[in-house]
Amino acid sequence: MKYYSLNNYLRDTFGEKVYKLSLNAGFTCPNRDGTIDTRGCIFCSKGGSGDFAESSALSITQQIEEGKKRVSSKIKSGKYIAYFQAFTNTYAPIDTLKEKFYEAITHKDIVALSIATRPDCLPNEVLSLIDELNKIKPVFVELGLQTIHEKSAEYIRRGYSLDVYDKAVRELKKIGVNIVVHVILGLPNETKDDMLETVKYVCQSGINGIKLQLLHVLKNTDLEKDYTAEKFKTLEFDEYLDIIKSCVEIIPENIVIHRLTGDGAKKDLIAPLWSADKKKVINAINKALSD
Repeated sequence: MKYYSLNNYLRDTFGEKVYKLSLNAGFTCPNRDGTIDTRGCIFCSKGGSGDFAESSALSITQQIEEGKKRVSSKIKSGKYIAYFQAFTNTYAPIDTLKEKFYEAITHKDIVALSIATRPDCLPNEVLSLIDELNKIKPVFVELGLQTIHEKSAEYIRRGYSLDVYDKAVRELKKIGVNIVVHVILGLPNETKDDMLETVKYVCQSGINGIKLQLLHVLKNTDLEKDYTAEKFKTLEFDEYLDIIKSCVEIIPENIVIHRLTGDGAKKDLIAPLWSADKKKVINAINKALSD
């Protein structure tokens, strides 16, 4: 089963392998600072989904240099994407955003920016800044949607409704940035059909890329409490392979699949434990898709 992988897209776009460097700009989130809630999304770790990012104590330039050292054995081209990953990366004063983003985009080894954020954190001044940056080097905006189903959205404490996502996509399309949407597979009480409905909706909304993320239960999250209380079960390996296969079947070939799974930090992983062996999981997914 053919699909457009991120690796292939990056080679097509930049002419060679490009590696993402995960950065932490030290931002917070409206779901943590009391604007919407103080607890964060139910699944979110204390690192705000940036558990593999560099330390926010370092400058952006220092983080880029540290990240380059970490992946030096995996890449020869010397081309990188600066990935602002931890927490909500458009949720800060505009001058702060401008300073951080410009420091990254003007680095000689950075060929593009990737900014992870929430659809409800894209005011006009931020959209104008992103538009400005996108004229310098390509910008990817990654939106954490997770699901289109309101019951699930309430359960995970997402904090915004689906129409907010729709508006964000419309506004981002106007400025021509590359839109990538995160979807979580295996949310409690969602059926396979529910998950496929989310994928179908997202693909029809005008996006450029999608990330399919396995639900992880991590230590010290509210999701862990519900899992320990046996309120839900995580997906089995074979179930996940089946769901992924069905997702890929309905994703148009022009939409880039940035991720087919995901791995939480092993020291914090509660379930599903099979996901800790990332190489085995990726190999099994590729085999399932080629059968």
